[in-house]
Amino acid sequence: MLETMSDARSTPPSRAISAESLRRLRAHLGVLNTATLQRLDSTLPWYRRLTPDERSSLGLIAQRGLTGFLSWFERPSTSITTLLGEVFGGAPTELTRSISLQRALQLIRTVVDVVETQVPEIVQDRDQTLVREAVLRYSREIAFALADVYARAAENRGAWDSRNEVVLLDAVLRGEAPDEILSRAAAAGWNGGRGIMVIAGPTPTDELPARLAGARRAAVRAGHDLLVGVQSERIVLVVGGVTDPQRAAEVLAPWFGEGPVVHGPVSESLVDAHRSAREALAGLAAAPAWPRAPRPAHAQDLLPERALHGDRAAVDVLVHRVYSPLQAAGNSLLETVDTYCALGHSLEGTARELFIHANTVRYRLRRVSEVTGWDPLVPRDAYVLQTALAVGRLHRAE
Repeated sequence: MLETMSDARSTPPSRAISAESLRRLRAHLGVLNTATLQRLDSTLPWYRRLTPDERSSLGLIAQRGLTGFLSWFERPSTSITTLLGEVFGGAPTELTRSISLQRALQLIRTVVDVVETQVPEIVQDRDQTLVREAVLRYSREIAFALADVYARAAENRGAWDSRNEVVLLDAVLRGEAPDEILSRAAAAGWNGGRGIMVIAGPTPTDELPARLAGARRAAVRAGHDLLVGVQSERIVLVVGGVTDPQRAAEVLAPWFGEGPVVHGPVSESLVDAHRSAREALAGLAAAPAWPRAPRPAHAQDLLPERALHGDRAAVDVLVHRVYSPLQAAGNSLLETVDTYCALGHSLEGTARELFIHANTVRYRLRRVSEVTGWDPLVPRDAYVLQTALAVGRLHRAE
């Protein structure tokens, strides 16, 4: 499409330039090129900061542009697209790496200004207007071609960045070798540093690109680096620079689809983030068993559901962080919390069953909360404790 538009726009003037003016233009190509380089050096500070190789490359493009213009002006039948290929040669990819599109357009404007300034001294009076019009038309074609070059380069970079992101995310979730993860993180431009957390939730049924873009913007505003992975019906986010896990999860939860959103614990680095991922994904799989779960929910809040779903890591946590500490604290705590849960969370009923005072029940339940971190007086915490007692007994029996 660009080539068709270029050829349509680039029809040279109908009136031919005189042979003398053409000869003088060709004879002054060296002068024009030198004047262009001098103008670039004197008016564009960023040009002076380039390396010698980069400046040489840009100078070669400017020289080819001047030569291409004259060739096109002499042979109107020559395709402008063909000449543009000769102008850029193998440089477009390197050009996009060296300077921005804005600076490339500044380069074109400088060349045009130099030619317009030199035209009165080079060509005959009757040809000056014709040459100026041709220069403007030709520079416009180069500008369109540059825009196309930069657009294609941006698409290629986007595809490459997406590929790097997918590969890095896969390496993190699999818990691959540290060197592998770190090298891929460097290639992907990861700047997350310490504090890595994985969040998982359902894929939106519509507007997926807009949702993902919104999640990236929200992460940037909150000061987080972000890896995004769409895995069929779920989205997995690896969030870097997390200091407040709940806050980070709340910022990103709205960009998931309808349903539960679960985040794992914070890991020290990307190398350890597979642990956070494992818990987040296990929590997401078990979340349907707790319809009233908060959104977002911490994977640790779903320990009973994860244990019922067959998550061995959740069973281990319930055994080693709940059952075993209670057992080590004495049978009275185990017996009290077990009786309290079995009698429908009744303090008086528990006191009568154990032949102790209700205040003693309260004291023991408070001790259970101090030992385990789960408060039996809170219904949800009591359910966690009750599940821990069950899996603990099974573990002991095994």
